[in-house]
Amino acid sequence: MAWIKRNLLFVVGAVIAIGLLAAAGFYDFKNWQRNNAALDALNQAYVKLQGLYSQNPSPGNDTIDNTKTAGEQERQLRQWIQETEQYFQPISPIPDPAKGAITDARFAGARDHTLNQLQLEAASASVTVPPQYEFSFEAERTLVKFSPGGLDALAQQLGEVKVISEILYAAKINSLDGVRRVRVSNDDASGPQSDYLDQTITTNDLAVFTPYEVTFRCFSQDLAGVLSSFASSPHGFIVKSINVQPAAGVTAASPAGAPGGEMGGFAPPPSFAQPAAPVAPMGRGGLQTVLNEQLLSITLDVEIVKLLPGN
Repeated sequence: MAWIKRNLLFVVGAVIAIGLLAAAGFYDFKNWQRNNAALDALNQAYVKLQGLYSQNPSPGNDTIDNTKTAGEQERQLRQWIQETEQYFQPISPIPDPAKGAITDARFAGARDHTLNQLQLEAASASVTVPPQYEFSFEAERTLVKFSPGGLDALAQQLGEVKVISEILYAAKINSLDGVRRVRVSNDDASGPQSDYLDQTITTNDLAVFTPYEVTFRCFSQDLAGVLSSFASSPHGFIVKSINVQPAAGVTAASPAGAPGGEMGGFAPPPSFAQPAAPVAPMGRGGLQTVLNEQLLSITLDVEIVKLLPGN
């Protein structure tokens, strides 16, 4: 104790030094732990980065940022969808669900009214349709009770068939031979095969695609009108294929200067047009017949594109 008293300053200094050394050691130990954790995180990030670089395609590097490029392309696609949305307006179902739930009674009444209306519109447009034709709804024509779960899809198809038929009427076709659609209800199982397609409605991340097939007879200029009407429609029609055949034994004279034989960029195959026959000139002011055009039987495969909400 006497030594401590004589060397009190030395002892106090030594205690302080030991305390500082302990604190420094503790600080170094903590930093060592943090450094090890940081090194482990760095190694994991490096392994992840190497894995990303090995992917095909990779996210890029210092000069090529594929992630940024993909984001920009997605932004451009969304912008294009917004700009073209006016050409993909949905066709309203019949009856319209916005005016109330689609019940058996509502659909039956709308079905009768719509099918009768299509018959009257055909007669008004001088378009021939098969006798008592039901526009692919023969299976549902007399029903008052319908299979559960199918009414909404039937209402949508009824609205789409109406729009398709009216496009054909407006193009002044000669006759509508048939419309075929996809089966969407258990009630369709009892319908004739001629009313249905062996296809399905498909959906991707952007839209729903509903196929139809229409068969009709017309002349080449009328076909041009049909294609033009589908192309300019606001309802997203895509004509997938066209099958053209001569209708049996019907021709019509096209006067000089008339549009017969040309279809606005769609020319009929040579076998479908009759060769020009020499005829004697008509009197002053008359029209000379230069082409006897043959009536065509047309089958169109048409898809309706309906954008999904949020696109």
